[in-house]
Amino acid sequence: MKTKDLPEESGPAGGWGSLRGLARIYGAADSEIAALDTLRRQNKPHGFMCMSCAWPKPANYHAFEFCENGAKMTLWELTTHRCRPEFFEGHTVEELRGWKDHDLEAEGRLTAPMRYDAATDRYVETGWEEAFAEIGATLRRLDHESVVFYASGHAGLEASYLYALLARLYGCNNLPQSSNMCHETTSVGLKRVIGSPVGTIVWEDLEQTDLLMFFGQNPGTCSPRFLHPMKAVKDRGGHIISFNPMREQGLVSFIDPQDMTAMLTGKETVISDQYHQVRAGGDVAALAGLCKAVLEADDAARRDGGARVLDTAFIEEHTTGFEDFAAAMRATGWAEIERESALTEEALRAAAAMYLSTDKVIAAYGMGLTQQAGGWLNIAMLTNLMLLRGNVGRPGAGITPVRGHSNVQGQRTVGIAEKTKLVPMDKLRELFGFEPPEKDGTHIVDAVKGLAEGSVRATISLGGNLVRAVPDRNLMEACWPRQELTVMVSTKLNRSHLFPGKVAYILPCLSRAEEDVQEGGPQAVSIEESFAMIHGSTGHREPASDRLMSELAIVAGIAKATLEPNPKVKWDDWTADYGKVRDLIEETYPDDFKGFNERLFEPGGFHRDIGAHRREWRTESGKAVFTTPERLNSLDFDDAPGRYRLVTVRSNDQFNTTIYGYSDRFRGIEGTRDVILMSEADIAEAGLHRDQRVTLVCDFDDGEDRRLGGLAVIPYDLPRGTIVSYFPECNVLIPLSHHDELSKTPASKAVPVRIEAEGVAAREP
Repeated sequence: MKTKDLPEESGPAGGWGSLRGLARIYGAADSEIAALDTLRRQNKPHGFMCMSCAWPKPANYHAFEFCENGAKMTLWELTTHRCRPEFFEGHTVEELRGWKDHDLEAEGRLTAPMRYDAATDRYVETGWEEAFAEIGATLRRLDHESVVFYASGHAGLEASYLYALLARLYGCNNLPQSSNMCHETTSVGLKRVIGSPVGTIVWEDLEQTDLLMFFGQNPGTCSPRFLHPMKAVKDRGGHIISFNPMREQGLVSFIDPQDMTAMLTGKETVISDQYHQVRAGGDVAALAGLCKAVLEADDAARRDGGARVLDTAFIEEHTTGFEDFAAAMRATGWAEIERESALTEEALRAAAAMYLSTDKVIAAYGMGLTQQAGGWLNIAMLTNLMLLRGNVGRPGAGITPVRGHSNVQGQRTVGIAEKTKLVPMDKLRELFGFEPPEKDGTHIVDAVKGLAEGSVRATISLGGNLVRAVPDRNLMEACWPRQELTVMVSTKLNRSHLFPGKVAYILPCLSRAEEDVQEGGPQAVSIEESFAMIHGSTGHREPASDRLMSELAIVAGIAKATLEPNPKVKWDDWTADYGKVRDLIEETYPDDFKGFNERLFEPGGFHRDIGAHRREWRTESGKAVFTTPERLNSLDFDDAPGRYRLVTVRSNDQFNTTIYGYSDRFRGIEGTRDVILMSEADIAEAGLHRDQRVTLVCDFDDGEDRRLGGLAVIPYDLPRGTIVSYFPECNVLIPLSHHDELSKTPASKAVPVRIEAEGVAAREP
């Protein structure tokens, strides 16, 4: 293990470090030479849409319209390594459980459908028709409410639409999705206050804004393409304010790898004009301080006869709840705000002053806000701040959640949702001649509870690594194999494959970058990115194996083997021509997908109608809602002696549960993920020292023993009481019941933990 101090030695985001990182992954994966051509086409019309984050694909694209993270994902997927059936002949499942996540995926692309053989504890090769037949037979004998159809954010709109249709034709709405674990808080919380489950801005707003405000979002690691418009804001004289417990390098400085002058001279762009290290769980208080300062400035203007600070016309016409909210903020004391946020009144007033001095403001946020027990309140408070000056629904202003998976937002749009009110059931009834189930399905948290209780007896996973991704990992690993059936649609081996049900299949699928040729010829798929723009995607690489099937063809194969024939349900026709599926999507969602096939490759994509973008508020009151907070933190536990707030994060060499390598250069950590980051003051007060090995113990009061040991203590610039370690390793510490109170999104950004030194409990802070 090698570590170094931050932030000075880590260097700016981008620059030569980004290129070295790509070269390292290219070599480690032995990626195809042709992968470089795929990068040339990435995120461009008639090209391939990145499988990494859901950042927008602009009409006026760069020569290289990809970032370090997206390129790593492409190179990792287009490896020349192959995980063939012979690999499984030499390794039992029990043995593979001892492998690291990185090593499992580094075996390369899966090449053939595999069935688990309990007698030998190995996966064995099987045929597609045999696999579909046994999956279908097992599904037919199970209680339909006991089956879960999970989807990661990878599959395109076409496969996702048919997957949701399969579940409903089967007889349930059990369609949890990866957003349950990240931005479901947005879908619930933002919809509650502005009537939209997604953000309000489009690309042109970024080009006009005067101020970007970041909350709990790390573009350097999670969405590096965001760094280009951030730099553009600074280049034209705009400002950026960041609120984050950690000093993340992407929010500190950036060297544009596409600017050769900057690369040769080392000229960096300073990103954040102000950087406020709010403590974990303290965002409500920080936002309350900003709102209080704005209201006080308006009160002073009224008292002195000056121009109003608030956008009173907007507030009167477009909002409700303002008076109660304003009264609560005026009554909230600065001492309480400082205590809960770990920020000074002076710092918060400085941020508010910059907010007041700019006309067009965009607020961007990530899972630092959504993955908290009061995540919905974080979002409501952020919305309060933006509503005060009318910074929603006009050019250059708005709210933008930054999504972490390429089509996670789009899958919801076309029906992968457990809540029946989100799906036009009448349209499905009309188009396909059946009675859709009326009962709401299961959220991922409830699905895991169902696994533990035995009510969930089968899971079909359209992508993903669910066993590794959810909280309470020990519980998940114990109950997942009890199922009658587990089916994983995957491109590579992952840990979820190593806990097979009684009947278990791995079904290998095409990568989005690969050619998808069906009976009707070459096919394209589509995705929806964070700004609600729809894009077509065409793969150009030769498939890793001639035995791979597309995600859509796999869904159709399972459906045909499971469901009774229906003359209105034409799986073979849809598999042969994905354009026919897009016609169905347009018929089902005519307002969002008018002219779908004709507009598929429109440069920059075509925009779904988002009411809040036009100041149409689809809330119960028909107006945007000011929310009065009942507390100043987003926690479901109290502070106590010896209790810390753990924040889980991704490394620079990671996408979700995929670990490309062991280099987290922005944080100065090399060769390991077994670390815990703490402030020097906390380390000293706990009686610990740098590189000492410790164990984290969950301090949630539910009687369960959850612990993660062998972690090296690393000094880091953090607020007192806030500590940091890596996802997904720390999932073992997170109780299933520790989640946002409205959306049930796991609260992995403020987990109560204690620290035990090797063999001895550390001193209390």
